[in-house]
Amino acid sequence: MKRTVPFFITLLSGLFCLVAFFVPHPWIHDSYGAVQTWAIVVVGCTYVLGVANLLRINVRQAQRREGDWIYKIVLILGLLVTMAVGFSEGNHYSDVTSRFQWIYRTFYSPMTSTMFALLAFFIASAAFRAFRIRSPEAMLLAIAAFILMLGRVPLGNAISHYIPDAADWLMEIPQNAAKRGILIGAALGVMATGIRVILGLEKAYGGGGGEGGT
Repeated sequence: MKRTVPFFITLLSGLFCLVAFFVPHPWIHDSYGAVQTWAIVVVGCTYVLGVANLLRINVRQAQRREGDWIYKIVLILGLLVTMAVGFSEGNHYSDVTSRFQWIYRTFYSPMTSTMFALLAFFIASAAFRAFRIRSPEAMLLAIAAFILMLGRVPLGNAISHYIPDAADWLMEIPQNAAKRGILIGAALGVMATGIRVILGLEKAYGGGGGEGGT
């Protein structure tokens, strides 16, 4: 029963969303809006569960003084203080002059920029290992990557104005073509996964494994 009920709920919800996408009937449209509202409520509940799980794991690790437990305390304090400030300001938390936005601009935004700045070095290191020329395709990939990296810095423009133009051409023509192919493949994968979920072949939501079974 605990797997049958979620299966039928998923099946009916999936079929209804498919029908609502293609049938512009007012009743179906209004019902679909209600379903979307319920989905937003469910997503909000997952945020609550995520925060509770984060607190549970990090509080336990901080109490046991496991590795990097100081950072766990900083994470917990930052989460609690930010939530308290956000809840205290109510609907005005998004105002430019609010304390919540001050926390965002002063702490969160600089830390995000620092993280992505550090990722650039890891990406460069991974690119150096991945772009070893072992085939004609790898050579083309290495040449394109070199032109792109050189065309995105002032040094490339100082060497020749053709380098930034070549980098722009690579981003607009070959890169867009490859990206669209990847997006089409990803969309087909999402459709296939959705069909598996609707038909009950993907039973992870019912407490079973991710693979289909009898």
